[in-house]
Amino acid sequence: MFAKCARKRYDSGTMKVVLLKDVRNLGHAGTAQNVSDGYALNFLIPNKLAQLATASALKQAAAVEKVADERRQVQDKLIAERLSALAEKKVTIRKKANDLGHLYDAVDAKDIAEAAGLSEDAIRIEKPFKELGEFEVPVSHGSDFGKITISIEAE
Repeated sequence: MFAKCARKRYDSGTMKVVLLKDVRNLGHAGTAQNVSDGYALNFLIPNKLAQLATASALKQAAAVEKVADERRQVQDKLIAERLSALAEKKVTIRKKANDLGHLYDAVDAKDIAEAAGLSEDAIRIEKPFKELGEFEVPVSHGSDFGKITISIEAE
């Protein structure tokens, strides 16, 4: 008897939500997604990233999705232009280093993104750079791929 009650109580571990903003590894703004109860109630809804998928929320989702698509198209165009401009230039990053050329603080994707004026998601590096020198960094956003040259110099 107890097992039946417990099973009914925990069977519906998912709920449908409408995303208000783009959420990495989940979906774009305006889309309806099935997520676990805990993820929705403890993260998505309190951080205003999603709301419950009611009839009115689904109607609003269409408008949100349209605006988000327009914003993404503009952002994609700007990033593609930025990538083509950066392909011809060298991005310089200055960090403190010792006499042997080793950095005290590694250069990671966040540092490169700030210096290049790109989003951190576009930078594709395996591990942070810990030495001075010139490096080619692969960059991708959507269907646009490219490489930028970064120069890490001592302060």
